Amino acid sequence: EVQLVESGGGLVQAGGSLRLSCAASGFTFDDYSIGWFRQAPGKEREGVSCISRSGGTTYYADSVKGRFTISGDNAKNTMYLQMNSLKLEDTAVYYCAAARFLSSTVWGRAWEYDYWGQGTQVTVSS
Repeated sequence: EVQLVESGGGLVQAGGSLRLSCAASGFTFDDYSIGWFRQAPGKEREGVSCISRSGGTTYYADSVKGRFTISGDNAKNTMYLQMNSLKLEDTAVYYCAAARFLSSTVWGRAWEYDYWGQGTQVTVSS
């Protein structure tokens, strides 16, 4: 059974940092592109970052470039999203997702992904 489990969310002050984790079971990260998405109340789910199957290419939404970093540990089958300099507008539920086949031009489209985690809440306070 394929499963993705996010962790690491919480409450942080603006300017602070959090590291989200996405642990996978039932498949190996080597075979999938892994994306991070977020959804704030009343808003659509948006792509935050993605790392290609090979791990050689990463993508970021303009709103998080320079602040967020995606990385992975294939030995642990775990993906991470390091979030620095957090802003109020980063408050959302964050999801990780896996896509077996993903073109670089569509990495931010939620419907391109095959598997999803349950999400973890990130709240940034002033």
